Amino acid sequence: MFDTATTEKFHSLKTPFYYYDLELLKRTLDEVKTHGIDKGYHVHYAIKANYNFEILELIKQAGLGIDCVSGPEIFRSLEAGFKGSEIAFAGVGKTDEEIQVGLDSDIFSFNCESLQELEVLNELAEKANKTASVSIRLNPNVEAKTHKYITTGLNENKFGITIDKLPQLFEMVPDLASIKLTGIHFHIGSQITELQPFIDLCEKVELVQHKFEQAGFSLQHVNVGGGYGINYETPDKEPIPDFKSFFEVFDKHLNLRDGQQLHFELGRSIVGQCGSLISRVLYIKEGINTNFAVLDAGMTELIRPALYQAAHRVDPLTSRKPEKTYDVVGPICESSDSFRKGIQLPELKRGDLVAIRSAGAYGEVMSSGFNLRERVKAYYSDRL
Repeated sequence: MFDTATTEKFHSLKTPFYYYDLELLKRTLDEVKTHGIDKGYHVHYAIKANYNFEILELIKQAGLGIDCVSGPEIFRSLEAGFKGSEIAFAGVGKTDEEIQVGLDSDIFSFNCESLQELEVLNELAEKANKTASVSIRLNPNVEAKTHKYITTGLNENKFGITIDKLPQLFEMVPDLASIKLTGIHFHIGSQITELQPFIDLCEKVELVQHKFEQAGFSLQHVNVGGGYGINYETPDKEPIPDFKSFFEVFDKHLNLRDGQQLHFELGRSIVGQCGSLISRVLYIKEGINTNFAVLDAGMTELIRPALYQAAHRVDPLTSRKPEKTYDVVGPICESSDSFRKGIQLPELKRGDLVAIRSAGAYGEVMSSGFNLRERVKAYYSDRL
């Protein structure tokens, strides 16, 4: 987890703060490169997971592109040194201004999510005297077996075009002169820890490819999105996801056409385990059936437990005996401001430090100023 020297440095810092292990991030990126990029696959990092420049620099060095879902994310990517040709732009509600940013930046692809969006994009591209490269995001109706808030590939989800709309798509595309249809795009959800949903996705991709070919469309690339999960329960046992098995699913089950590129959009699986939220115990309250450990970090620094009922591992950085039962909670004026309930931890005291693990993805980027709390700092392993 953390060596003694690092823990001692933590004690001198104002809490709460985010801490990023860049060596772990480098090793993770090496695995992505070995099992994905070196096979000829194109991996776009989902910048919504974490957009810190220090992290983006390592991702750029590893040869990944970027997956954006907003105009400001495109600006951030360009500022970090990524080329427009390395950026895929998804999002179910792109504004005209954001589309214009993508056009001005000559991005690799607009991942379009509705028939009306195609019409708007064509109109804006025509006005800008541009031709927009487009991937059609399709909803494959694949069960991702994850939390309902982060499932995106079912018919009742708001994302993508359902397969029954393909005849309308095929009819309208030839009349959209400022659009170049280059690929198809899928994303079935997030924090998917089983491989079967990805195998199911491959079957749907083959079905969709055949429909496009029957309609006379040749696709340059297939984008299967991301969603590969991490081990929140025991992060030290699996600090790096099994990328070998993940990429092998698509190698074995996806029938790419000659010269066709395969693209991925991975976020959490790359940066999730390299980040921790370090917090200090403010108070211990003894209850009837449990004890409350009140931290100085709350849902303003890590909202996933309140939003998704996510369970992040809580590791005390001071070891004591005996163990006691704790509800680990934050200081925010909301009952949902709770990290874990009824967990066994070494006895905690006021002033102890704890690490809330696996916070590298959707931690800092989703932080807020609720209760007028200040945004907290981030520290990195190479410059602590």
